[in-house]
Amino acid sequence: MAGILDVVVVGAGSAGLGISYFLTQQRRSHQVLERGRIGETWRTQRWDSFRLNSPNIRSLLPGDSPDVPDPWGASTQHQFVAYLESYAERHRLPVITDAPVGELSRDDGLFLVTTPRGVVRTRNVVIASGSLNCPKRPPGSAELPTTLRQLDSSAYRNAAELEPGAVLVIGNGQSGGQIAEDLVLAGRSIFLATSRAGRLVRHYRGGDIFNWMTLSGFLDVPRTDIVLPSGKLPTRALLGATHTISLQSLSAQGVVLLGRFLGVENGILIFGDNLDEHMRFADESSAEVKRFIDDYIRRAGLNAPPAEDDPAEMIAPRLATPPIRSIELATSGIRSVIWCTGFRGDFRWIKIPNTIDDDGQPIHENGIGFVPGLYFSGLDFASTRKSGIIAGIAEEAARLVNHLTRRSAG
Repeated sequence: MAGILDVVVVGAGSAGLGISYFLTQQRRSHQVLERGRIGETWRTQRWDSFRLNSPNIRSLLPGDSPDVPDPWGASTQHQFVAYLESYAERHRLPVITDAPVGELSRDDGLFLVTTPRGVVRTRNVVIASGSLNCPKRPPGSAELPTTLRQLDSSAYRNAAELEPGAVLVIGNGQSGGQIAEDLVLAGRSIFLATSRAGRLVRHYRGGDIFNWMTLSGFLDVPRTDIVLPSGKLPTRALLGATHTISLQSLSAQGVVLLGRFLGVENGILIFGDNLDEHMRFADESSAEVKRFIDDYIRRAGLNAPPAEDDPAEMIAPRLATPPIRSIELATSGIRSVIWCTGFRGDFRWIKIPNTIDDDGQPIHENGIGFVPGLYFSGLDFASTRKSGIIAGIAEEAARLVNHLTRRSAG
């Protein structure tokens, strides 16, 4: 690690490898520092039955051929990790594993990247550790009794590892819906506390929904058009990797649907009276995406098959009557709680003024930091709806590396 590098990339996941590919193409001296192994988050924060919800042909990193086997299949996390390792080897990317960054500072115009192997000096830094590596829990989690086992979606592996008894899954976004289905298919008794989360069908008008969203420009909608009135970003819509998952289909399989989890009072779990609202929102969000795709098909003059009803959307929900607003823990049989309530990035190791906001998250514009030479890659919704997912890596990485090159030349 001697000498001064052009660039240090922090993180050897898909975003970091994409950045390294373009830096290698431009013959820029750089290193990719990875805290563990290549694709560490994919290795350690996914459950056993997990599959990517972007098809293989839309899960490629820059420079790779779209001629892939099973293009519309869904890879497991193990298959995707193997792909990341192969990608780094085939493109000869300078990845250093087991090199966690303990601190990023700045001195005399250079960035100082501190690792257990020493301090690396560099003119530019691209932080590609992402914004989805630290699970978030609402304050109500602290009110639950210690007799309940609490774990985050990133720590869930399979039903057999949980204590016998019922399971409360909190959150019905991407992870919550898939984990609830994984558990109910394993024969577990499941309660699902819902939230205002969107939903997507897996197939539509003769094609994969993810492909339609890519072709139609739905994924290119800018961040400014996505952000909620509260200033927060929405959760990713629930999309099953191989089939449609809806609140209706989950309830038909035996999942007990509840409103939003509000907290605990005297050993009683309290839930909001908003389940119907959450189901309507999910249905409407699915319909909105379909309308977007329909408009694209019409404008492009494509000869796509007509829309067909998806069984997971048409099945009648099985709902408790009256709606369940409270559950007494002592008699519920609930032994485990899985929090599927989102993630945030951990950037506490950045010790440079004007880089992190009061919430501990990066200050940037489209991934470009306000400190010259500092970049962020792989942030969720950084510039468009595509940001933070595999399908957005090639475009973002090329843009950031080109900006870095122009800045260095200037």
